[in-house]
Amino acid sequence: MKSILTSLAVGALLATLATAQTPRYVITDLGTLGGTYADAYGINFVGRTAGAAALPNGNTHAFLSGFPGEMYDLGTLGGPNSEASGPNASYQLPILSETSKKDPFGNDFCGFGTNLICLPAIWNGTMTPLPTLGGNNGEALAINNRGQVIGLAENSTKDPTCPSPQALDFEAVLWGPNPGQVQELPPLKGDTVGFTFGLNNYGQVVGSSGTCANTPLLPFNYGPHAVLWQNGSPIALANLGGSMLGVGVGINDLGEMVGGSDLPSEIPGFPFVQIHCTMYSQAGPQDLGTVGSDFSSLPTAINNGGEVVGASCDNMGNCRAFLWNKTMLDLNALIPANSTLYPVFAEGINDAGEIVGQAMVKSTGEIHAFVATPIGAATAAKFESVSPDTSRPMILPENVRKLIARRLGRRR
Repeated sequence: MKSILTSLAVGALLATLATAQTPRYVITDLGTLGGTYADAYGINFVGRTAGAAALPNGNTHAFLSGFPGEMYDLGTLGGPNSEASGPNASYQLPILSETSKKDPFGNDFCGFGTNLICLPAIWNGTMTPLPTLGGNNGEALAINNRGQVIGLAENSTKDPTCPSPQALDFEAVLWGPNPGQVQELPPLKGDTVGFTFGLNNYGQVVGSSGTCANTPLLPFNYGPHAVLWQNGSPIALANLGGSMLGVGVGINDLGEMVGGSDLPSEIPGFPFVQIHCTMYSQAGPQDLGTVGSDFSSLPTAINNGGEVVGASCDNMGNCRAFLWNKTMLDLNALIPANSTLYPVFAEGINDAGEIVGQAMVKSTGEIHAFVATPIGAATAAKFESVSPDTSRPMILPENVRKLIARRLGRRR
């Protein structure tokens, strides 16, 4: 009997320690700009967030968060829609915004369905467009504390291999830090197009490259080769053995890189590419897996503590936000059980561990921007004792799954 009690005591102690080491969060609904949709794409070191939110008329505008419950509408470059990514320490924002001009090729570069020219821009109190590489369109997707901006832009090269209506090649771009500076980041040898997703404060950039034929902008932007740009030169990153997708999406100041890679065991005839969150290093790629038995994991960001966020999804498009902290965790298991929100996609994380993204309002099915803030053990102890069932993702309403797919199509 004594040995049994001792084993139980040791088990209870280990469980207590495990619980103490598991992060817990309070979650805040950031709302929208009057519509039914919003997504926070990034957060800076003081907790200011930015992203895109719907207006009552259905258009989407870039926003910057202010005091709790406030969103500042940043407007557009003359068109109906815009989006912002996370702010840097100086509250500068990378922007993609539609103009009022139709694309001459009928292209829908930024995926809003309007066929309007879409331009990269930087917001620093006002929205200022950034130059393309000679083509019509571009997107600014991330900014560091030095004011360097990355994204992609069309050049003037007509490429008959591009799927219609895309007519021009597009390349990875680094703008700044000085006004007017624009640098094309070349694709890997043998590739013709590229795009970027992540950069750190030392100017290292990650993204993907391929050909215009195998690197479609829409409905989902992915290339076959993950790339690190070091001092402007492309370096190939090994993938998990698949042949269709390799992309770097985030890099921290320690040079740790995260991205997505397809698996070598693709299912013949299955309509979805199976993607796993991947940590890239000189030792080779590390498969970070999924939450539970989910089909795919889609990373978005990594902080300087090596924490990774993104979404883990089943094969029907039911997604849930994840936090990778040496192991895959469902963010829904780390917030109060009685939360009114169900985080479906984590988009960004700062060095304080604050997480932002999009969450479903359980009572309405609307998608709102959220911020999840780490809390101490004393506050976590007040959580409800009954945790949600996180063995599998929640079955999401069809409209929510469509919004997630729409998010993937536009934000890549």
